Amino acid sequence: MTQAAIAVRQLTKKYDEGESGTLALRGIDLDVHPGELLMLVGPSGSGKTTLLSIMGCILTASSGSVRIAGREVVGLNEKQLPALRLEHIGFVFQGFNLFPTLTAGENVELMLDLKGVSAARAKSRAQELLAQVGLGQKYASFPADLSGGQKQRVAIARALAGDPGIILADEPTAALDSQTGRTVMEMMSDLAHKRGRAVVIVTHDSRVLGFADRIVKIEDGAVAQLDNVPAVHPELLAQIPQASMGLAQ
Repeated sequence: MTQAAIAVRQLTKKYDEGESGTLALRGIDLDVHPGELLMLVGPSGSGKTTLLSIMGCILTASSGSVRIAGREVVGLNEKQLPALRLEHIGFVFQGFNLFPTLTAGENVELMLDLKGVSAARAKSRAQELLAQVGLGQKYASFPADLSGGQKQRVAIARALAGDPGIILADEPTAALDSQTGRTVMEMMSDLAHKRGRAVVIVTHDSRVLGFADRIVKIEDGAVAQLDNVPAVHPELLAQIPQASMGLAQ
């Protein structure tokens, strides 16, 4: 078997110290492999986003081990983590996190600039990436002029700009209608299955669970259930809160 893109062992996260501290993660063990689309589900406050943020080197763990592409990240200081994120990880967020004063193309180019790519090459690459997500004609459009689904596709293009091996997504379909959410999930599935990325998605959106290779349920900061998913299990589906429907396209 190939080396895990993400390997988590006995991971804990405590917010605040002392007896009043909150233990958000309690000894999590989890591997995510290249070519796999894994979904993290569970109630609000269960620790899903905390786990995703630690795997993405945004938060630091209290104890345990997290290896990203074979490198231990627990214990690295705040100055070491950004370079690791930039090299290995692309992020896609529910709120898109696009800069409103930059065009779609410039939002993508920003990531390439951080990687040290020349301005001319960055513009060319941004155009290629936007074309890949079906937005080749939106290079000069500002986020305010894009639909929710278009903004999310720009965010995916930006996440891909650094050619990361790992894509982490936090509720990427929550602000989208069913059809647009499906389009976004088809892109995520292609990233895993056709391009060999390790894709981890936190979701409450029961509409997208059929795209998962595995579903991991997190409850009270621990792994409560882990399934290989050839089809969505009805009993698991019933345990997952329904996403808000009828939102902007």
